Amino acid sequence: MRLLVIDTALGACTAAVFQDDRPLAVRFEPMTKGHQERLGGLVRDVAAEAGGGFEALDRIGVTVGPGSFTGLRVGLAFAQGLGAALDRPVVGISTLAALAASVDDGGGPVAALIDARRGQVYARLFEEGSALGPDEALTLDVAAARIAALSKAAGQTARLIGGGASVLCEAFPDLAAGAVDPRAAPSPEALARLTLAADPAACPPRPLYLRAPDATPPSRLPGQPRQPVA
Repeated sequence: MRLLVIDTALGACTAAVFQDDRPLAVRFEPMTKGHQERLGGLVRDVAAEAGGGFEALDRIGVTVGPGSFTGLRVGLAFAQGLGAALDRPVVGISTLAALAASVDDGGGPVAALIDARRGQVYARLFEEGSALGPDEALTLDVAAARIAALSKAAGQTARLIGGGASVLCEAFPDLAAGAVDPRAAPSPEALARLTLAADPAACPPRPLYLRAPDATPPSRLPGQPRQPVA
C-alpha cells in the first residue's frame, strides 16, 4: 500500500511517501511556525520523488493531536482536501501514539509527553507498544506519579519521549534516570506504521483537543464602545 503521511502538529513539518513501511521520499523540517507555507511544497516534492504522482497514493495519514491548534488545522485541512480530491481514505493518528511508536525498539514502558504549558503535559502511557489509556492533559505532579507507578509495575524504568519529557524531568529530576528523548515531533517511519495499521472507519481525521485554546474571543466588536465599569 502506498501511503502519504503528514504531520504539522508539533515542532516540525513532515511529509513522506512510503510503500508499506519502506520510505520512498521523506521531508522533515523542524519548525514551530510556518507549517502552512511549507506543507504544500513538501507534499508536492515527495509525491514527485516517489514516482507515480498523487494518483499512486492509496491512503493518507495525518496527525490529529494533541498539539498546536494552528498546526493541527493546517495538516488536517490539507489531508482532508487532498483525500477528497483523490477519493482516498484519510486516517487520523494520535500525536502521542506516533511519538511512542518513534522509540527505537518499541518494547518496555514508554511515556509519550508533549509540553502543554500552564504546568501541564499531554501524556499517554504505553507498555510493550500497547496504550494503557487515552491521551490526557495532566498536571506535572500527576504525570510524574503515573510514570513512577508504570515503572514500578513493569520492573523497568519508563522511557520518556517528546518535548514534554524535558519539562517533566526539570520538575522531577529522578525521572531522568531512564532514557529521555525530547524530540520535537514523531518520526516519519512511526507515522507510516500507524497509518498502515489503522482502520479508516475507527480513525477519522478529526482534531483531538484535550483542553480549550488559550486564546479568548474579544469582549466587544470593533467600534463598539467599552462597557462602563460598575
